[in-house]
Amino acid sequence: MPIMDAHLPLPKYHQIYLVLREQLREGRFDAGLPGELTLMGQFGVARVTVRRALSLLAEEGLIHRQPGRGTKPVTALAQDMHMQASTMATAQQARLTGLLENLVTMGMRTQVKVLSVERMRAPGDVAAALKLSAGALVQKAERVRSTPEGPLSHITTWVPDAISAGFGERELAQKPILVLLEESGVKVGRAEQTISARLADMGIAQHLDVSVGSALLAVRRLIYDEDDRPVQWLHGLYRPDRYEYQMQLSRVGSIDAKVWVSQELSANFH
Repeated sequence: MPIMDAHLPLPKYHQIYLVLREQLREGRFDAGLPGELTLMGQFGVARVTVRRALSLLAEEGLIHRQPGRGTKPVTALAQDMHMQASTMATAQQARLTGLLENLVTMGMRTQVKVLSVERMRAPGDVAAALKLSAGALVQKAERVRSTPEGPLSHITTWVPDAISAGFGERELAQKPILVLLEESGVKVGRAEQTISARLADMGIAQHLDVSVGSALLAVRRLIYDEDDRPVQWLHGLYRPDRYEYQMQLSRVGSIDAKVWVSQELSANFH
């Protein structure tokens, strides 16, 4: 039986909605969803909680509820998924072999709204990441990137003041920041990146047009120049329904070693 996490900042009906939505997308309910009593037993909740979850699915157009005839997935959903799969196999999907080139491509294919740009003293964690002295000046910029379908990501970047002197709000609204770094004389070398998860707070939820408590992909990326000096520290929050990061791995060494290395990095932007 699924267990509702009491520690999540999400009401139980919303947790059930997220679980059922994922199962619908996996095609588990082609013959129809279980009845309300069955769902009550599965999730250990009251009928009103199940009904609120089903109402969210209905409002999203994922299910069709008919009194006395049960609840069924909307057939257009399967067609949608097929179309998305086909789209992912075409050039509409940004798939490049280089991570940095891929990031620039994303910048070219999305629209950006600059929320704020400020020159400030680097917080301790930022100074440490960029290997700056305590209190060194940096440029902090917050932006929201969007696709034609809507908001994709909320990005916060910190760049050492000496590098960011040549660009501000206008330039950040027009070009990807990696291009601006190159134009400022930086020769981008490599990137270190970690990906985890985070729940949307009220401010982020408004920017990304999601519910408070929605799961987001959390990306931290440190960009280095060719001399291995940190030149940009980035925190990004991405909607997982519009952003997908893929990594192709190949095994090296003996079979018993089972060591895996990254051979190709690519990100898909829907």
